[in-house]
Amino acid sequence: MTIFQKLDGWLGGRKGARSRAPVMVKQLEERDRRRMLKHFMALDDSDRLLRFGTVLPDEQLTAYVSKIDLDRDTVYGVYNPVFKLVAVGHLAFAPKQQLAPAGAVTEKERVAEFGVSVSKSARGLGIGSKLFERAAIHCRNADVDTLYMHCLSSNKTMMHIAKKAGMEIQREYGEADAHLRLPPANPGTMLQEALEEQFATIDYTLKANTRAAVKWFEK
Repeated sequence: MTIFQKLDGWLGGRKGARSRAPVMVKQLEERDRRRMLKHFMALDDSDRLLRFGTVLPDEQLTAYVSKIDLDRDTVYGVYNPVFKLVAVGHLAFAPKQQLAPAGAVTEKERVAEFGVSVSKSARGLGIGSKLFERAAIHCRNADVDTLYMHCLSSNKTMMHIAKKAGMEIQREYGEADAHLRLPPANPGTMLQEALEEQFATIDYTLKANTRAAVKWFEK
C-alpha cells in the first residue's frame, strides 16, 4: 500500500466510509502517562499475565508506568472515539548484550523489544498488528535492525503477530522468544512514519477536543 493509498483510506475513514476506519497509532507523551496507567489497571489478571508474563499487582503496574523512560523508549497508543486509551505498545531499546537472543543476530549496538496490550473492547480490529508495524518502521528509521518479543507461548495474540510478521520463534518451557530482522530505512519509511504520526496527531486532537466539549456541556 502506498502513502497516497493510506491517505485516501484515512480520509475515507474520517468521512464515515463503509470500510473500517484505519487504526490511528499515536506516539504517547508525558501527558498520556496517566491514561497509560488507567489502561493497564483495567487489564484483568489473565490479561496482565499475558502482557507481563506474571500477574502484576496494581502497585507494580504503577511503578512500571512511572519508570517508563519516554526519552529512551517509544510508546504508542490507540485512542477510541471517546478518547479512551484502548491499546499500548511499548518499544524499549537496549544494548544488544541485554537481550541475548536478539543481540546474537545483529551487529548493531542496540536492539528493540516490543510488548503490547489491547483492551477487550478493542480486540479483533487489527490494532495489535498495526502497533507492531508502527514499531517496526520506527526501528528501521532509528537504525535498529532486530526487533524482539518475549511472551508466554499461550499468548495467541502475540504469537499471531509474530507469525504474521515472519518472526523466528523459539519456544521453551511455556515461553516464546521471537525476533525479526529488519531492512534498512529508506526515504519511503521516513515519509511513512512522519505522515502516520501527523495523521494520528490530527485524530488525537479531534478526539481530545470533542471529549473536552462533551464534558463542558455536561456541567
